[in-house]
Order: sequence, then C-alpha cells, then structure tokens
Amino acid sequence: MPALALRPAVIVVATADFEVYHEVVGELRERGAAFTTVEPGAPLPADADVVVTGPGDDLDVPCDVVVADPDAPRAAVEEALTLLRGGGRTVVGVDPGPRPGIAVLSGDLVVAVFHVPVEDAADVVLAEIADAPDPLVRVGDGARRHGARIIDGLDDATVELVDETGTTPYLGRGARGMDDVLAAVNIARLSGEVVGERSFEPTAGELDVIKQRSRERSAENRTITEALARRVASGELTLDEALERHEGQ
Repeated sequence: MPALALRPAVIVVATADFEVYHEVVGELRERGAAFTTVEPGAPLPADADVVVTGPGDDLDVPCDVVVADPDAPRAAVEEALTLLRGGGRTVVGVDPGPRPGIAVLSGDLVVAVFHVPVEDAADVVLAEIADAPDPLVRVGDGARRHGARIIDGLDDATVELVDETGTTPYLGRGARGMDDVLAAVNIARLSGEVVGERSFEPTAGELDVIKQRSRERSAENRTITEALARRVASGELTLDEALERHEGQ
C-alpha cells in the first residue's frame, strides 16, 4: 500500500543534475509525497518549505535546502520529509498477523502505511527506519506467533510491545480491509514495554489445532508429532513442510 500523501506543493526539486532529479523524484513518488519541480533559479512556489537540489547547484532560496547525493536519494528525501514534519520522531506501529498492518508516523503525522505478508514485515519496517534518527517500533501484543517473528527480525531496533486492546476501530462502509492498518496507527500512538525479543510458547490448544489441520491436509489422515507442531507454531516450518518431515520419520 502506498504512503499517504502530504499537503501539496511544499517539497520542490530544483536541480540541473539529471541523475539527482531522476533518483529524488522517483523516491518521492514511491513514498507518495506531494512535490513540484522547477528549474534552478526559477521562482519557487509561494508555499515551498523545502528545496531538494544537487551538489553542483548553487541556490539562494528563503527556505530549507537539502543537497541530495545521487547515490543516496532516500536519505535526501527522508531529510526533506523530516524538515517538513518539524523533526518529529519516527515511530512505526505494527498490528501483527498473517498480513500485518504497518503505519509510519513522524510526530502525530502518518507518513506511510503498508499491508504486507508477515514474512516481509520486518524488512519493510527496517527500510522505513533506516535513515531515521532514534526511531521506535511499537508492536501489538496480539497474534503472538506472528508478533514474535516480526520482533525477532528487527535486529537492534528499539521495540516496544503494546497492549493492543481496543486499537482496531469500527469500519464503516467502504473501509473493508483497512482494519489492520488503522490498528497499526493506534498502536504507534500507545506506549509499551521495551523488549529485545519475544518468546513464543504455544498453548496446548494451539498445538491441537495444528495437529488437526495436519490430519485434514494429509491424504493418509496423518497427525504430525507435537515437536513438529511446535515448529509450525513458531513459524520455523510450514504445515506442508512438517507433513513431509513426518512422512520421512
């Protein structure tokens, strides 16, 4: 899901360097940020707040200027957006599940949202905080298996585990499918407990469900062992992989 658009015509790209222009504009479009472009030396829009330019451009403008390295356009765009947002701290909220909702906030402003498969969630979060100073990730405490997988993939990021009770809003007409994303926004705004990793110990009931699914999935009505069921519960194996291993035992 693309980033949410910011208010219009506040970021201006003004450079004679084609490589800088191409890379920065591509990054801005990918992030869903509103921007405009002008030739170096041309009058700026009245509501311009930040100008992105190249290392060889010489501009004298009455607003913030970011000099972009063509090899690092993302860093320049992140700096421009940070200036635009007033320097708010980057906080990422995650509503865990098979397709987690992810919301990126700068201060109180939602600047990007995503809805991705759980196996991609940690990489999406790491990409969003890569250039942010002192970022914070807040993960809801539901869907324990998926949450543990995401947290374990966040390397050295500062992570808080948040009580997600009441974070999923009522969805009116036309909002189907947005519940995980909106919950992630609410999770990002709640304080939690700092964690380094999240242990996951499946309950007896959760293991029984996995075993039952193995019987339903296999042609021979086979039930995988509890050890294999635990590996499925932790995300180490898929159910099909567990059935293959069980057949070979």
